[in-house]
Amino acid sequence: MKGSYFKYLLEFKRPSGTSRGVLLDKETFILEISENGRKGIGECAIFRGLSFDDRPDYEDKLKWLCENIAQNPEILKEELKDFPSIWFGYEQAIQNLKNGDHLYFPSEFTEAKAAITINGLIWMGDVGYMEEQIQEKLEKGFHCIKLKIGVDWKSEHFILQKLREKFSKEQLELRVDANGGFSKEEAVTVLQQLADLHIHSIEQPIKAGNWNDMAELCAATPTPIALDEELIGITDPKEKKKLLEIIQPQYIILKPALVGGFAGSDEWIALAEEHNIGWWITSALESNIGLNAIAQYTFTKKNPMPQGLGTGALFINNFESSLDLRNELLWFKK
Repeated sequence: MKGSYFKYLLEFKRPSGTSRGVLLDKETFILEISENGRKGIGECAIFRGLSFDDRPDYEDKLKWLCENIAQNPEILKEELKDFPSIWFGYEQAIQNLKNGDHLYFPSEFTEAKAAITINGLIWMGDVGYMEEQIQEKLEKGFHCIKLKIGVDWKSEHFILQKLREKFSKEQLELRVDANGGFSKEEAVTVLQQLADLHIHSIEQPIKAGNWNDMAELCAATPTPIALDEELIGITDPKEKKKLLEIIQPQYIILKPALVGGFAGSDEWIALAEEHNIGWWITSALESNIGLNAIAQYTFTKKNPMPQGLGTGALFINNFESSLDLRNELLWFKK
């Protein structure tokens, strides 16, 4: 068994706004594992500025993995516990090596017999740009839309009010993602304003790491709270359990590249279900390689909620896609 990797820079079609700033490109690493004439491909989808493993020795660890690729997977997993995106790439490449073609988790989805419902993602920008994106998603038949908020709440609130005037909660599910953009005091007000508009949920209203403040918000919130960045960097199952028991969120959101791949996501899902906490899976700006693997994994979890999967359409130089978006349904191209 041999391993190799190469770095790849994905370029956005247009700058994409988040509460952390505007993104122009996205660095990623593609891992290849070969054995007996077969090849498996995975994506080590690091997210600079957000990933727990955004460290100077990242490529050194990737090289180490390639040099030790034939070792026992449990040894590799332990060695890579602080590098979730590298472990994620390894999991993909091994699954692809086993299943061949563009397959990672064969199912009715990869046979093109069933699809995954996804939400439409609205990027931050001025009111005109956000409304333009919303109109496009509605025309495509989306029934669940997620808006990035937390930069200009007055304008964002206005957009949400206009949307709710046009579409009832039965017609359109609205989710918002603050990326930790509010203070605790601001969040209390925002949570009530969101409840008045029947918003489904808010992701990470305050910055990660403030467990007690987040617990207080979750205990009293009129709008369900979903933890996102809060989960990043927590690798010990006991610590994961402790976090959920202290904060008691209404939902958790799983980005496999940031929470320890499929194995890490499985751990979080089991704990969430044990504590009656809802969950869904989202992508984190992966290329079509990682996105394909996440979509196949997501289908096997049989969660009926709209999932937060991208479509690969944000980049001008993406790899060929195995996925096909029709209205709000993500299909696999056989």
